[in-house]
Amino acid sequence: MAVSLFQIFSIGIGPSSSHTVGPMRAARRFITSIKQNGRLHEVDRVLIELFGSLAMTGEGHATDIALLLGLEGELPEDVDPDSVNHRISYICNHHELNLLHKKLIRFEKERDLLFHKGKRLPYHSNAMRFKAFDKNGRELMTQIIYSVGGGFIVDHEQIFAEAAQSSEASIPYPFKTCEELLVHCRKTGKMIYEVMMENELVWRTQQEIEQGILRIWNVMQQCVLRGIEQEGILPGGLNVRRRAAQIYNNLTDPDSPYQNDPAKIFDWVSLFALAVNEENAAGGRVVTAPTNGAAGIIPAVLHYYMKFTESPTLEGVVNFFLTAAAIGILYKEGASLSAAEMGCQGEVGVACSMAAGGLVAALGGTNEQIENAAEIGMEHNLGLTCDPIGGLVQIPCIERNTMGSIKAINAARLAMHGDGQHHVSLDEVIKTMRHTGEDMKHIYKETSEGGLALHVSVSVPEC
Repeated sequence: MAVSLFQIFSIGIGPSSSHTVGPMRAARRFITSIKQNGRLHEVDRVLIELFGSLAMTGEGHATDIALLLGLEGELPEDVDPDSVNHRISYICNHHELNLLHKKLIRFEKERDLLFHKGKRLPYHSNAMRFKAFDKNGRELMTQIIYSVGGGFIVDHEQIFAEAAQSSEASIPYPFKTCEELLVHCRKTGKMIYEVMMENELVWRTQQEIEQGILRIWNVMQQCVLRGIEQEGILPGGLNVRRRAAQIYNNLTDPDSPYQNDPAKIFDWVSLFALAVNEENAAGGRVVTAPTNGAAGIIPAVLHYYMKFTESPTLEGVVNFFLTAAAIGILYKEGASLSAAEMGCQGEVGVACSMAAGGLVAALGGTNEQIENAAEIGMEHNLGLTCDPIGGLVQIPCIERNTMGSIKAINAARLAMHGDGQHHVSLDEVIKTMRHTGEDMKHIYKETSEGGLALHVSVSVPEC
């Protein structure tokens, strides 16, 4: 199907797009389908079964919390993060769910939310099976939904739908590869962001698109500010201390030795990324960009653009987002945005590539330089594993965003020193990324069974 910028960038809550945002949407879709069939009043019990990576690291990624909120009718873009703990405590203590705030049912976590560790369903590792029963135990509805990365969800029945049902033909410039995208640019004389704008105009007016982008940018900025203001220990049991506030104090202290350090710009970029991903780890409001685990990279690079480059503009911000979204679509079409499929190269690697290309666009680079920057950004993230300690989006995820941010800026600067000619194309590196992800052992793909995750054991509090 045709993918919009506002699907690549969506406002939600932490800590994970595939394990939190996607499951919340899936649970709401399931219970809404029952309501639309006129059978919500018959529901007496809901059973949720989790498979693959969702089963292995779901509790550390707040999948259980997201599912319960989704059944009560919440969406990640609307839910109040500050209300979550109170609502979940009520559900657990009173053992009841209020489906869509219209139908009370009893909920027992040990009975109704099953983590099938070591098992997976066909098509994708992040699988959920929902079942609803009436008071006599008769099954009212069953549905399998996959969370395929970046907050995207797919019903099992949709997977093998015919291509003729795709909405891709409705956009003026369809593309699945970078070469196809660049052909459109060459034929029309347009920049990548102009081609993306023409496609987005199918769904919204230009004013709505620009206002929507600037709203996303505002949410990113607010996330950085909140991250800088907060101190203390992140939830989950690893006792990871927030660092953004202290780094900000060091950088703004007039007596600090950092004031004369020519490399302090790197500290600022790292600060922006840390602030976002500490908020994400705490379940705060973030923008999926293109995932939550990599949510700090694009905001950090955009802050760099606005604060440390000459003559930044809001037009540059819009061009950044449009270009980054086009690059994100290429990875979604050609590989995956899911760490459960690709490892962290599918999250931090993709975000780094998107940010690098977006920065070149904002700085007025050519299409060829944009493609070169995006290719460099991924080429040096190939093989990056996803091995979160304790199943939490904290170690190494938070620091990994700082590294991805710096790497994206470096990739953009390298590309702009050249004329866009290079040996490895973005399409080739996306194909390589996909094959690398397919060859990667499952223990390095968001299961917390290998890599760094082997070295620390932590008990995650349960409902």
